[in-house]
Amino acid sequence: MSDGDLAPHLSRLGLPDDEIRGYAYLLRTGPSTVEQIAEGMAEPDDRVRAAVRTLLDAGLVGPGGDDGSVITPVPPASGLQILSRRRESELEQARVATLNAYDTFRRAISPQRTDDLIEVVTGTAIAQRIQQMELSARTEIRRLDSPPYFTEGHVNNAELEQLGRGEVTYRVVYARASIEDPGRYAQNIQPCVAAGEQARVLPEVPVKLTIVDQQFATVSLPVAEADVNRQLLVVRPSSLLSALIGLFEASWRLAVPLHAGARASSPVQPIEQRLLGLLAAGANDDSIARQLGVSRRTVFRHLQRLMDHAGATSRFQLAVHAVRHRWI
Repeated sequence: MSDGDLAPHLSRLGLPDDEIRGYAYLLRTGPSTVEQIAEGMAEPDDRVRAAVRTLLDAGLVGPGGDDGSVITPVPPASGLQILSRRRESELEQARVATLNAYDTFRRAISPQRTDDLIEVVTGTAIAQRIQQMELSARTEIRRLDSPPYFTEGHVNNAELEQLGRGEVTYRVVYARASIEDPGRYAQNIQPCVAAGEQARVLPEVPVKLTIVDQQFATVSLPVAEADVNRQLLVVRPSSLLSALIGLFEASWRLAVPLHAGARASSPVQPIEQRLLGLLAAGANDDSIARQLGVSRRTVFRHLQRLMDHAGATSRFQLAVHAVRHRWI
């Protein structure tokens, strides 16, 4: 193998050019002093002496002669192993440096990528965005509903319009605070349920959430924070959107049905079915009376009739019976 053929291989092992030329010279001419190598390479003694030290450290040459001034090539196995390990170490350092550089790059652009998945809407733009997204639905809207509300008034014209066309279904889980608001219940919730909305109730919902088809969701701040920071998050397809869909479905399974009127086969009156729904949602007697527009005495009279009909001795037994017999 010629010097030219050997040089690229030694270079891949991390050997510098001067060391490669010096080692090739020794392989051609045999044992030589530093001065002889320098003369043969036409390089200064100091430069050659530095190259020889590197070759000695690498285990490719060794000292010879009585005074050790003669440099002699030695069997290269151990030297090549040393060079290989050094090269592996350098490659590992390069790998780590590249990974670190990429991490820096990823962190630098992550805000931009996050913006692609999550949009923040603030202030007066919130109500308009909510209506736009609701009207863009094609198959289904799922919602976890609780105060506060960004829209003025109570009538949900966007939902009534969608339900009227019969192309979009609505599933909504209301927090108890929503149905305990007499104006909102009468002007918003009840008309939507009567128009075909599937409604259920929980004492509380974990977050204000609206999911439009499988395309995006809106998340609002909870009541405690809404007054100090009016923000709406728009979440596009991502693992976060999948998690929000899972959250809704879990809440839906736990919630109690809320109906606008009694079933045809139900022995209870429409007002009593509403009463049972409010009772199952955890509303107190005063709240139930306000929602139904009757006195507490009338509420008690209906409760007593229902308990007698169900053979229940407590409100809990009445609620269990109502669920089992699909009164609510």
